[in-house]
Amino acid sequence: MSTTLLSDRINNLAASATLAMAAKARELRAEGKDIIGLSLGEPDFNTPDYIKDAAIQAVNDNYNSYTPVDGYPELKKAIITKFKRDNGLTYDPSQIVVSTGAKQALYNIAQVCLNPGDEVILPCPYWVSYSDIVQLAEGVPVEVATSIHNDFKMTAEQLEAAITPKTKMIWYSSPCNPSGSIYSKKELRALADVLKKHPNIIVVSDEIYEHINYVGDHASMAQFEDMFDRTVTVNGVAKAFAMTGWRIGYIGAPTYIARACNKIQGQVTSGANCIAQRAVITALESPVSKIQYMVDEFKNRRTLILQLLADIPGFECNEPEGAFYVFPNISSFFGKTIEGKLINTASDFSMLLLEKANVATVTGDAFGNGDCIRISYAASTDQIKEAVLRIKNVVA
Repeated sequence: MSTTLLSDRINNLAASATLAMAAKARELRAEGKDIIGLSLGEPDFNTPDYIKDAAIQAVNDNYNSYTPVDGYPELKKAIITKFKRDNGLTYDPSQIVVSTGAKQALYNIAQVCLNPGDEVILPCPYWVSYSDIVQLAEGVPVEVATSIHNDFKMTAEQLEAAITPKTKMIWYSSPCNPSGSIYSKKELRALADVLKKHPNIIVVSDEIYEHINYVGDHASMAQFEDMFDRTVTVNGVAKAFAMTGWRIGYIGAPTYIARACNKIQGQVTSGANCIAQRAVITALESPVSKIQYMVDEFKNRRTLILQLLADIPGFECNEPEGAFYVFPNISSFFGKTIEGKLINTASDFSMLLLEKANVATVTGDAFGNGDCIRISYAASTDQIKEAVLRIKNVVA
């Protein structure tokens, strides 16, 4: 059937670059190629046993019915306790909504807050789906370029310059996917001082990588008294707890936004999976120290991959402070022909690595920065060593 029978909305929507690259890698593996996948943002650990045991118990306890649209009361209580314990944020149950992953939470927020033409400021690089989620809600993404030399963080001056009468929201992640950058409390306060002058702008703070942090305290925009009532804090269990497939995310938000998200979710998916929710209660109620072994291993891998990439001329890396990605600037290769392939863009370079080195990465174009590629180090040390060796041999 012709795509003319489909909506303009879907015809204009880009496929997720990370998922597209993962699909391409699977396709090549099926053809017998030895592909090392460093494209997906997915921990290579198993979900901890104490969380799996809670899920098994939930099955045995016959949790099998529809769940409340905004989440089990016991899970919302665990989320409230977590926000207070880890972030110093005080929410009540009416301000919490549990969704099928943090991605659905973000989609809900865009749908309930944006009208056609509303502008959303996105510091670049940003997570791959932000721009498309905003556009699906008929909002207008406003990209603010940052550079490797300031750790890919937007300054207060840049924020001020990007604000117009149409600005409705700002979305950012910290720790950031794809750069691993973390906004300090001082840096967030500087942004908040700008936003104080614009009281109708809503902030979306994506903190899904909160616990994968190598520098110490995590700062939340909502911790500032003058920003609490206009900030939506988005989090979930996918990354830090190695629970990507369990699909549980959540928000702490002003009550009117939370109620609106509950309303739209009730018409789209209703409540999230019952077994996964019971398991997440245990995940959030347990001490954060129980997942520290994964964070320690990610930190070791970060050290390793930075050392290895430093030996490849043309790769320029900063030191990410969190998450499990490096975001090297590879623009020095633009205009060059490598293995018979002319490299003009980050997408060209990423495809070169897939086709010639059998290493899957993601182009920085998908994250709003066309000079870089994203490499995930959520892989074994042997895979990291082999992947970087292959890359080095191809671009040598």
